Formats: sequence, C-alpha cells, structure tokens
Amino acid sequence: MNNKLKDILVRYSVGTLGLTLVAIAVALAIKSDLGTDPISTPPCAVYLVNRSLSIGTYTAIMHFMFIVLQIVLLKKNFKLEYLMQIPAAIVFGALTDGAIWALSWLEASTYAMKMVISIIAVIAAAFGVSMEIMGKAWMLAGEQTVVAIAQVTKWKFSNVKVSFDVFLVAISAILLIFVFKTPFGDGTSVVIREGTIILALFTGLGLKVTDPICHRIFSKLLNKYKD
Repeated sequence: MNNKLKDILVRYSVGTLGLTLVAIAVALAIKSDLGTDPISTPPCAVYLVNRSLSIGTYTAIMHFMFIVLQIVLLKKNFKLEYLMQIPAAIVFGALTDGAIWALSWLEASTYAMKMVISIIAVIAAAFGVSMEIMGKAWMLAGEQTVVAIAQVTKWKFSNVKVSFDVFLVAISAILLIFVFKTPFGDGTSVVIREGTIILALFTGLGLKVTDPICHRIFSKLLNKYKD
C-alpha cells in the first residue's frame, strides 16, 4: 500500500471516529430528554410525527435536501467533491441509528442525571467535530450548507450558523405545535428544550478545548503519510 492510500485510510479512520462521536452525542441528547442539538431537531420532530422510518434515515434525508439546496445556491460553483456529502449522509445516518440502539438501555430518572447526560453529549460532539475537521475526509451537509449560504450572501459564517440553527429549531417547533399542540415534543419524548440551547452554545466553545487535545493525539499520525 503506497503512502497516498495510507493517508486516505488514516484520514477517513479519524473522520469516521469523529462522525461516530457526533452520532453518540445525538443519541445522548435524545436520551437526556432535555432536547437534542439544533440540526437534529427536524429529523427527531418528523420521527415523532411519522415513525415509519428511523431517526438516522430522516437525518440522511435531511442532509440530501441540504445538498440540493447547495446545488441551487452555488450553481456552477458547486464542486464535484461536494458529492462526498452523499455517502457521508448515509454513513452518519447509519451511525446515528446504531448509537441510539446502543444507548437504548440508558434512562435518566432525575433532572441532575439528564443534565449530566446532556453535558456528556456536548463533550462527545466537540471531540467528534474536532476529529472530523482534522481528518479532512467526510463532509457533512449541515456545515457545508452554512458555508454555501455564507458564500452567496456574503454574511459572516458565525452569523449564518446561528441563523441556520434558529431556523431549524423554529420549523421543528412549528411542526410539533401543529401536530402535538406543543413546541417541545409529543408529550412523551422531548425534541426541544434547554438541552438544545446547551448543545448549540457549548459545543462550539468546547472546540477550543478539544481542538488542541485532538491535535496532540492525531497530528503525528495524520501527517505520517503525507507527501
């Protein structure tokens, strides 16, 4: 195996581990019963309305819709490499379902326990995103769509990211209100609550801690087979 193939293998291994941690974070947020992260609110809300498909499948479908939106926005500036978002969506959807299944035993009986699980979800998400960025392998359509919107509108990425998250939570809340008469969930399962805000605010801040940690752990390995 030449160095180029080894480099690809290493990068996708680190990136896939990152995706796995993000999927675990989604599953933990669901199990916390305090609300999931903003980008997961639409598939979780749709799942409560129609359980014919899994949350992971709805997540993949949402990412496919994001890719279509990118094509509409970017037009000729949509690069062929962006199509890697398609297998990334499929892999992430499968990992999300796997993580939800693996954590099906977890129950939070007290508010304190729910908060602990939500905080662990933040930590897992931050480490996962750091590893995704370092791996430079998988491209998830959520972040890439924010990049596309920022590119077309000339707005700052951070402002677009906040607006995009608020939009996703808002449409999820509207759907839940329309079907269940409440913006939080179906009365049994929670989609939007304080955990949603915690994940939105603190995952980004957590990257300031996880980025240097992941750099120390993975940088030597990731640079080993570069030309």
